[in-house]
Amino acid sequence: MTASKRLLAAAMTVAAATALLLSWTSAGAQSTGTVTVVHGVQGLTVDVYVNGELTLEDFAPKTVTDPLQLPAGNYEIKIFAANSDPATATPAITGSATLPAGANASIVAHLTAAGAPTLSVFVNDVAPIAAGKARLVVRHTAAAPAVDVLVNGSPALTNLANPNEAKAEVPAGSYSAAVAATGTTTPVIGPANLTLQAGTAYFVYAIGSLQDENLELVIQTIAGLAAPPPAAPPVPTTMAAPTSGTGPSGGTSAVVLAVLGLALFGGALFLAGFRFARSPRR
Repeated sequence: MTASKRLLAAAMTVAAATALLLSWTSAGAQSTGTVTVVHGVQGLTVDVYVNGELTLEDFAPKTVTDPLQLPAGNYEIKIFAANSDPATATPAITGSATLPAGANASIVAHLTAAGAPTLSVFVNDVAPIAAGKARLVVRHTAAAPAVDVLVNGSPALTNLANPNEAKAEVPAGSYSAAVAATGTTTPVIGPANLTLQAGTAYFVYAIGSLQDENLELVIQTIAGLAAPPPAAPPVPTTMAAPTSGTGPSGGTSAVVLAVLGLALFGGALFLAGFRFARSPRR
């Protein structure tokens, strides 16, 4: 992480947290959520204001911030062309976002299908991923009609329209990914080679404008989502079935024979005593 990105992340965290805390009357500790900001408007370097505070300065297109831990709550966001005076300038994009406690969300500045700048909030799926698989999430945030997502040349996600998303879990490995107009296989973005690691979620944004011929892909990743291995089944504790052996390995039968032997021996002693008692004295 470069020094500029560290400064950017720190500035956003401090400014947003300060503005939010000043607006709240509650004095208790606040719950947090995770936020990633994605700049998907080509050719527009911006300053981002959150709750009236400058939080991202000279934010360049195709930039994905590091995940930020922010207090849960409501955020008012205004995006100006870089170096504008927010007191007099008209924002290029305005919007609001609600961050629930514990949520993982991405805030994306992008174009509508008609080409107007807008702001969208996506909740990121961070559920555990099955062993050996990766999660692929494609988000249509470009000024373009509905599209099909091609994986290795074949449609994998179809009829995806701005500003929706589609997702699938696929075996980890290398793929060729492209975006084509719905019902066609001629790429308008890509193909791009993607290496998907097991246990990682990949959020792929289609950005830019078909009319301006500047469509591109921007990728956000969240690692460490592999599902834990299943617990080992308990070892059964059952009694051994009786066996018919006569030696030390005879098990229960050996015990039975020993008991019978003692009984017969006792019986023999009793009979011998009885005969001795009945014998005539000489």
